[in-house]
Amino acid sequence: MGLKKFKPTSAGTRFRTGSDFAEITTATPYKPLMKPRKKTGGRNNAGRVTMWQKGGGHKRAYRVIDFKRDKLNIPCTVETIEYDPNRTSRIALLKYADGERRYILAPVGVQVGDSLLSGPGSEIKTGNALPVRNIPLGTIIHNIELRPGQGGKIARSAGAYAQLVAKDERMCQLKLASTEVRFVPSDSMATIGQIGNVEHENISIGKAGRNRWLGKRPIVRGVVMNPHDHPLGGGEGKTSGGRPPVSPWGKPEGKKTRNNQRTDGFIVRRRKSK
Repeated sequence: MGLKKFKPTSAGTRFRTGSDFAEITTATPYKPLMKPRKKTGGRNNAGRVTMWQKGGGHKRAYRVIDFKRDKLNIPCTVETIEYDPNRTSRIALLKYADGERRYILAPVGVQVGDSLLSGPGSEIKTGNALPVRNIPLGTIIHNIELRPGQGGKIARSAGAYAQLVAKDERMCQLKLASTEVRFVPSDSMATIGQIGNVEHENISIGKAGRNRWLGKRPIVRGVVMNPHDHPLGGGEGKTSGGRPPVSPWGKPEGKKTRNNQRTDGFIVRRRKSK
């Protein structure tokens, strides 16, 4: 779970870094838990581009992840730690006592051979999943449900975590890595520990082609477009836009667009307080 540097044999590899994949134990995924993943190229059902900068990229198969951890009180063993091309974190293949296998997000410290458990009576141990009400205050957790039975929604990417800071009979307070504090129901499931592959944020892409492998296409600046393509476009010669930065639809950059009053009450402190 570290980084490796490349010999500077070209401009693209001079500052390039990548994962050493030291924690990966197999290169062969478990096929019954794989599904085809169709590419959209950023286009809708009419064939029009509705999401820019998408397209190309390497072929991928989707790994079905158990975000719910609803196989309660059945012990399981970690069989493999694997690479997943669809996410930044690693995944772990669990084999349950009844023979069923499921993928979960691999936390820091979980290794092949470890025994894990889900359910209210589970031990407070990295990789175990239990309702938030049964977790001690101050515990680091991840893969947290916003609604009981919905499946984990919070803290699912590499190195992500949240800390349990307060709880009562109905709701619990979590402090996220962004410093946001919010409520979640006490019956929501969460997994103990921090998501693995913590060094992911320190990876240096090194060259544009590596982003193309991920399906990310180049970003074109608005000031070099034509006037009918972008509000900052047009003008004689090189121009700098002539107005504050805006989106292609004229919305000011940096302006808050969140408008979800239904869930505003669950946020105790925003990550960007006024």
